[in-house]
Amino acid sequence: MATLQFENLSKTSHNTMLLPPIDIELKAGECYVIRCNKVIGSQLLNIIMKQENPSTGSVLLFGENIENLHSVNDRIGFLYLDDATYTRMKVNEYLTFFQKLYGSKVEVEEVIQQIGLRECQSTKISKLTYSQERRVQIGRLIVQDQPIFIMEEPEQNVDLETSLIIHRIIGELKERGKTILLTTIDLENALALTNYVYSLSDKGCKRIAVEEENEEMAAAEETIQPVKLEKIPAKIDDKIILFNPFDINFIESSEGVAQLHLHDGVYPCTYTLQELEERLRAFGFFRCHRSYLVNLQQVKEVVTWTRNSFSLILDDHSRSSVPLSKNRFEELKGMLGL
Repeated sequence: MATLQFENLSKTSHNTMLLPPIDIELKAGECYVIRCNKVIGSQLLNIIMKQENPSTGSVLLFGENIENLHSVNDRIGFLYLDDATYTRMKVNEYLTFFQKLYGSKVEVEEVIQQIGLRECQSTKISKLTYSQERRVQIGRLIVQDQPIFIMEEPEQNVDLETSLIIHRIIGELKERGKTILLTTIDLENALALTNYVYSLSDKGCKRIAVEEENEEMAAAEETIQPVKLEKIPAKIDDKIILFNPFDINFIESSEGVAQLHLHDGVYPCTYTLQELEERLRAFGFFRCHRSYLVNLQQVKEVVTWTRNSFSLILDDHSRSSVPLSKNRFEELKGMLGL
């Protein structure tokens, strides 16, 4: 049974889509990350918190629609990006306060050890660094001992030590059977935490396909050629992300590396531009320049600057401009029947 579930959940206001439709089922003992901007993420959290009502769909908490519940705070612990703390209190006093507030049996001393603040436990929060204060807020979640934890940008602007501590804590919470949901704009950190990563944007909600890279997989890539390519691989650290070709706006070759440009970021590809040209031709990609491949479905305008200078303007959020060489311009005209 799912601990938390979003069923065709969406939010609109005056014909403006604030939260695109989302369908995700979350289970105990797993971490889920939704990659989105803060505006969309805040809409989702507000609906879960019952601060706003959805336009369509529902949120189910252990199978029950949250609209029928007085509150969700007895089963979900929340951590917001702009959460404040009682800065006049000491670290151990602050965590003890929340332990008593929630009637938790979690030992405060163990939590202080988990968040790496044993030497600062008698220090006032006002004297801590931003990263240390963020750890105190994570500790506040732990002492609540809820079955579900939801965090907004837990690693934003924190130091490396804090980031490593957060990753370790999330792993420990998973082992204890907790459900963890994170919203973040940082895809790289998301991929380091879990394989359950979703991209939520104005184009909808899609799960990002991830494969763990290993020696057998690397050897197979050298000897086996796929009959039909349906995904384009990009590599981040030890993971390979598989992108749908239709989600790629354009591809740029920079210093010998092909960079995939999507609406949510730029990712280095494991193929060369020439290999991508051959593989993506059937998906409507066009070699518009010696250093660029463009998805023709994303082209909105062809701009003529001079007799020999042209650009393609794409229909993405930043209206990307891609160069079009003179020879390719003539070829493109023929393809379009102009």
